[in-house]
Amino acid sequence: MALAERPSVSRMTAPDRLAAMLQAEPQRLRRRSISLGVPVSDADDAAQNAALRAWRSVDALRSSDSGSVCSWLDTIVRTTAIDMHRARKDDLGEVLCDRLESGQDVAREVELQEQLTAAFQAIAALPPPLREPLLLFVIDGRSTGDIAEELGLSAATVRQRIARARRALRG
Repeated sequence: MALAERPSVSRMTAPDRLAAMLQAEPQRLRRRSISLGVPVSDADDAAQNAALRAWRSVDALRSSDSGSVCSWLDTIVRTTAIDMHRARKDDLGEVLCDRLESGQDVAREVELQEQLTAAFQAIAALPPPLREPLLLFVIDGRSTGDIAEELGLSAATVRQRIARARRALRG
């Protein structure tokens, strides 16, 4: 678009705002995907999936102001990262099942399954004030500042609870 044809910044539509954001920062979705735990090798796919989802639903946005579009886009990237994580977990389950069916070291697989079960039980046994920050930090890859904001705690308290949860899991 020529400069004279562009809508003014205050009157941009949501599709125009999205286009401007993606054009101004072409690596934005890729970087955000990586920050959410998507492997670097899959980050381009995650970014493309997120952009496609965004373009498909951009007309549903109620507000086209920069903050709304930015947080909406962040939610789409987060959802895409979660979907990719779930797909990887499903793939891992299939790989383990295939290995068990092929007769590859069944005793080792059973031992591994027992260790995983014990770990999940130990995490589930943690009191919620310790378990929640630990899972947000380790599984979601969130920063202590983000966790503190979400839980209404100080960052120091979050760090302390994560350390206590780890000590409790070590026995």
